[in-house]
Amino acid sequence: MAARAYWQGQIRLALVSIPVEIYTATKSGAQISFHQIHEPSGKRIKYEKVAPGVGAVEPEEIVKGFEVEKGEYVLLEQDEIDAVKLESKKTLELTQFVDADEIDVLYYERPYFVVPADDLAEEAFIVLREALRRTRKVGLGQLAMRGREYVVSLKPCGRGMVLETLRYADEVNKAQGYFRDIPDDAPDPELLGLAESLIEKKVAAFDPKKFHDRYVDALRDLIARKQKAKGRKIIEDAGDGKESSGSNVVDLMAALKKSLEKPEAKTRAPAKAKPAAKAPAKKRA
Repeated sequence: MAARAYWQGQIRLALVSIPVEIYTATKSGAQISFHQIHEPSGKRIKYEKVAPGVGAVEPEEIVKGFEVEKGEYVLLEQDEIDAVKLESKKTLELTQFVDADEIDVLYYERPYFVVPADDLAEEAFIVLREALRRTRKVGLGQLAMRGREYVVSLKPCGRGMVLETLRYADEVNKAQGYFRDIPDDAPDPELLGLAESLIEKKVAAFDPKKFHDRYVDALRDLIARKQKAKGRKIIEDAGDGKESSGSNVVDLMAALKKSLEKPEAKTRAPAKAKPAAKAPAKKRA
């Protein structure tokens, strides 16, 4: 496997230990990075690490410190931090199993692929994977990685398994504080039916390849045009005449009905909506 393991250790279930390796399951998408530039000179702004009354300092002179009182620090060397003994640095012990839908989506943080570390670990790995699949359970435990201990979940994924780091309870805001003022009213049945019909009309299988970062594309286009303009300021025209998606809907019933009447051909293939022969099909819709 070409990629470098993010973590190596063992999964422990009671007296069974399974050597495994963990790899990052995601990667950063396309991004546009900007630098800060001193406009009069065109030079890039750089930042130096300085100490008050001392000036710029060398990287090897910097250590980590924890402030115990105002201006008073306990200094720690990196090897002292690395030497902190924690069993979860090398062992993920599965201490609990729950139904997947018991874990609120707010707690999930980042996924990792889990594979057996060697041929000898494969049998026990497959047994655990299939046991989780048959019981439809998710394993929970704690794992230390890169200077932090995480709560993690473990679930089957194809021939392997996926480990996901979870947020701790104190890292998640309570939803009640944000949803408190939303009325607990039953929706109008007719409006609800129209909304359900609109949803059904747009149901399709999830294909992540259909989505891409349009903002990055727009920025690339702006950079290219700015380069051709040789510094001339370019401002997009906000008034393009299109209906604003953020406008308030005064008549919800009329808006939902209008949405349902809108032919799918307009979004899927605009060119096919031109022939007059298509008029009877519109009436049937």
